[in-house]
Amino acid sequence: MEHRNDAREDDLIGDRARALEETAHDRRWARDVRDSVRCAAVLLGLLFLIDWGADTLTSGRATLWLTLAVLLFVVLCPARVSAGEGWLASRRLLRTRRVRTDLLVSVRCLDGVSQRLLLRDAFGDRVEIDPQVLVNNPDLWHRLHEDAQKSLAHGTMTCGETALRRVSQRLDHENAAAVFKLSDLD
Repeated sequence: MEHRNDAREDDLIGDRARALEETAHDRRWARDVRDSVRCAAVLLGLLFLIDWGADTLTSGRATLWLTLAVLLFVVLCPARVSAGEGWLASRRLLRTRRVRTDLLVSVRCLDGVSQRLLLRDAFGDRVEIDPQVLVNNPDLWHRLHEDAQKSLAHGTMTCGETALRRVSQRLDHENAAAVFKLSDLD
């Protein structure tokens, strides 16, 4: 009896390990977070240095500069994007958003100061991500593209083919540019 329970536990552990291995993550996220911390620290250091040099540094001003540096970090801190079979998640400092990529309803490109990709699923959940994350992480793109094709095949996605095609073309262009650069053909 104990042998069966041990075998079931081993199967569960193996299933969890396979699921973790199959999950794709943004490989540049940690570096981007470090860059955000550096920017905030440099700003804080410069503000302290200027105030100290002018002999106007007080505890109130130090608190103000610290608050400003923390706000800069919060603005610059990137979302951590991960994807598995049938889902994509974007985790920020205080909230995680998740969509079912195999049940997508729409995919839209939002232009503005920074380009965003808006994914909406059949349950009304939505996630906004930077398309550059998909370009920098082909495994994330592969997961999203594979599941979006399922959504198209099932007829749940009513709009989004153009947006996905634009991201795919961008990915192909950047990959070709990298190959040319590596082979000194650029």
